[in-house]
Amino acid sequence: MFVLLIIILPFLTSCQALKYKPTKAGEVPINPEERVRKNIEEGRGFRLMGGVQGGKFDFASSNYLWRAALDTIDFMPLVSANYSGGIVITDWYSENNKTDEAIKISIRFLTNEIRADALDVKVFLKQCDKNFNCSVTENKGKLSNQLMVSILKKAAKYEKEGIEKNKKENPYINEALDDQQGN
Repeated sequence: MFVLLIIILPFLTSCQALKYKPTKAGEVPINPEERVRKNIEEGRGFRLMGGVQGGKFDFASSNYLWRAALDTIDFMPLVSANYSGGIVITDWYSENNKTDEAIKISIRFLTNEIRADALDVKVFLKQCDKNFNCSVTENKGKLSNQLMVSILKKAAKYEKEGIEKNKKENPYINEALDDQQGN
C-alpha cells in the first residue's frame, strides 16, 4: 500500500487542481459570495445540490441548434443522428403513403453557434415511375432554406429561454452576465 502511494503521489502533485498557488492579499475577494462568483466566471467552481456548475459541457441536450433541428424534423423517421459527428440523416419520407415520390433530409452541423452558416441542410427528392424506376436529385430550393430558417429560429428561441431560465436559477451567473455585457 505504501509503495502504491509513493508511485501515485508524483502524478497527483502534477495535477493543476492540487498545486499550491500563491496569491497576493488583494487578488482573492474576502466576501464568500464574490469569491464564488469569481470562481464561476473563471469556470473553476461548482455547487452541489442543484447549484451552479463551472466549466463548459457539451451535451446534445444543451446544444440549442441540435435540439431545434431534431424538433423541426421530428415527424420524419431518422436513419442516423450522430451528435459527435455533427450530422442528422432522415429516412425516405412521403406523405399519404405515396409510392412515386419521397424526400430525405440531411443536416450537417458546421458549428454550435446559432448563425446562418452553422448548418448545411440538403433535401433529396426521389421520384419513381410506375415501373419503380427511381431517380434521386438534390432539391436546392425553397424547402432546404425553409428548414434552415425554421431550425435557426427555434434555436434562437431555445437559447433565449435557456438564458432566462439560467438567470432565474443562478444569481451569480446573472451578475457575471451583466458584468460581461457592461450593465
